Amino acid sequence: MKVDVNTVKKIAHLARLEFDEAGLEKMKRDMTQILDWEEQLNEVDTENIEPITTMSSEVNVMREDVEGEHLTHDQALKNAPQRDSDYFRVPKVLE
Repeated sequence: MKVDVNTVKKIAHLARLEFDEAGLEKMKRDMTQILDWEEQLNEVDTENIEPITTMSSEVNVMREDVEGEHLTHDQALKNAPQRDSDYFRVPKVLE
C-alpha cells in the first residue's frame, strides 16, 4: 500500500508532529514499508490458531488492596507547579 505525502501531513498534524520535506519523504517510505509488512501478515493462515493475550505464561500475583496513608488536600497542592484556589491547574487539552 502506498502512502502519499498528504496522508503523512494529516497524521503528523493529528499527532502534533512537524517534518521538513526530507522528513516527510522518510516518514512516507517508513509508513509504506510498515503497511506492506502488515499486508504480508494478512496472508498468513491463522484459522486454527488460538488467540493469546500475552507472550508470557507467568501469572500476575496481585497483592491485597489495603487502604493506606493519604495526603491531605494542602499536602497534595503544596508542590503543584500551578494551582487555582483548591485545584491543580493543568494545560487545556481540548478546545
